Amino acid sequence: MLGIGGIGMSGLAQLLKSQGKAIAGADREASPVTIMLEEKGITVEIGEGELPEDAQMVIYSDAIPSWHPVRAQARELDLPELSYFEALGEISKKMRTIAVAGTHGKTTTTGMLAKILQFAEKKPTAIIGSIVRDFESNFLAGSDKLFVVEACEYRDHVLKLTPQILVITNLELDHTDYFPDLTALQNTFRIAAEKVPAHGYIVTNPSDPVIAVVLQNVSATVIDFTKVAVADTALIGEFNKMNARAAAAAARAAFSDIEQGTIDRALIDFKGSWRRFEYRGETPLGALVYDDYAHHPTAVEKTIIAAKEKFPGRRIVVAFHPHLHSRTQSFMHEFARALALADYSIVAPIYEARTEEDHSISNETLAERTREAGGNCVAMQSFDEIRDALLKEPQGTLIITMGAGDIYKVAEQIAD
Repeated sequence: MLGIGGIGMSGLAQLLKSQGKAIAGADREASPVTIMLEEKGITVEIGEGELPEDAQMVIYSDAIPSWHPVRAQARELDLPELSYFEALGEISKKMRTIAVAGTHGKTTTTGMLAKILQFAEKKPTAIIGSIVRDFESNFLAGSDKLFVVEACEYRDHVLKLTPQILVITNLELDHTDYFPDLTALQNTFRIAAEKVPAHGYIVTNPSDPVIAVVLQNVSATVIDFTKVAVADTALIGEFNKMNARAAAAAARAAFSDIEQGTIDRALIDFKGSWRRFEYRGETPLGALVYDDYAHHPTAVEKTIIAAKEKFPGRRIVVAFHPHLHSRTQSFMHEFARALALADYSIVAPIYEARTEEDHSISNETLAERTREAGGNCVAMQSFDEIRDALLKEPQGTLIITMGAGDIYKVAEQIAD
């Protein structure tokens, strides 16, 4: 498995190992995820890796190009190669699948759903897009009959799956390096929704006009999760209440005999996941440190608003790590407006996870736009500089490191 340290790939590695398969993998750098895999008995090589002599298949993440030496060697040996989502698709064909898709809230909703089904003793097998504290993993081992999986729309990956239940949390333009506009994104979800069989279910918000277009020709039963009653969770923000409703509705769609009390106990007990407004500790001066995965302007905005509601009167400082030049450029105005909500924000250099793109914009550009939007914002050129600045924040400050890159490392460095 190439790119085995990726959050999806690592979940798949654990699933395959639970099925009795021998797994080896490689990743370019060590991380908490690779350490977790090694603790579970999966060999992880740091670097490009080598093809074991007895290898029978290569599975690769999207970040691994076709010219990678291990993939090239696999082709020479005529070994099958599968992308991460192609491999998930093969698993999905053989199990009753609940796929959780949408622009925001996928990970939390998937984690909540897995927790509800676990509480209800339905023995779900689940792959989640982050480390869920309740499971201490991004994988939950269960039976070979029920599969709960987080589904990504990027490059139409969601279409590789064969779900009997499809959850669409919400829809908003993202992945602008692949989807040219909202219509293209809607078309992918339309195809995904129409694939759900007539005896299946689509759990979503049909009153949302962006989603309503997707549902026009579906044969499955549509369930409106916004009307589902659930207990309050410990997670912040109205958006997490909506995630809980979606999870509860999907669980009930899968098993009508799940009692409301079981759902409520699971949700109240849900501890959240890695990098979803995760409390990391305090700085030496007493500032609180949280870390969050928000990398879309809507998520950035809602997280800052929710933090203000939970911690009224505190100074909110955000260290933001933009993810991809294409996304930053497409949503420059929206990011600026969102970051301006913080009392002070720092923008790290843009994280480029895929291909080299137009670098005519930079973190300096975003910082300038944020100031124009009324925010107090600066660009800094290294994590060391950001770390030193955040360590000067006094008691009474709430620091949030934010973004889909590796800005979480700064939170680890400043929090005790």
